[in-house]
Amino acid sequence: MFIIGIDPGISGGICFLQDGKIIDVIEMPSMADGKKNKKQVNGNQLFNEIKSRLSQINKEEACVVVEHVTAMPGQGVTSMFNFGQSFGVIKGICSGMQLPIHFVRPTKWKKYFNLIKTSKDASRSRAIEIFPKVSEKLKRKKDSNKADAILIASYYYNTYKSE
Repeated sequence: MFIIGIDPGISGGICFLQDGKIIDVIEMPSMADGKKNKKQVNGNQLFNEIKSRLSQINKEEACVVVEHVTAMPGQGVTSMFNFGQSFGVIKGICSGMQLPIHFVRPTKWKKYFNLIKTSKDASRSRAIEIFPKVSEKLKRKKDSNKADAILIASYYYNTYKSE
């Protein structure tokens, strides 16, 4: 089984997990947008990142697991619109590539890894604990989004048979 775990958003992460082993973990591809150089998800690069890894496996064994997030209290309208746009780009690319998409709520995967009511950085520590070989790719505080993608993919891999 080949799982693409995605923590959506402009600063999100993507994990490529095959049979429970991490093949790669990357930051969400992004690019400058407009006069103010705000960032947006680079859909073309996202497509290429997924396509290049799928070329090495049987596409029928692949699925995408995306964190299913919603608006949070206190977030501004513009930031939520941008987040929704990123979420839509991810869904559109995966649908266009005919990849099955599964959504998992943050509370579900975080409960599985005992991360409810912990700091954002706790997911990075947990990912390093479970997958010590990727610690080099998770050494910065901002790598917590990649750690989330790893844990989302791992959660699905460990629980998909029981759902």
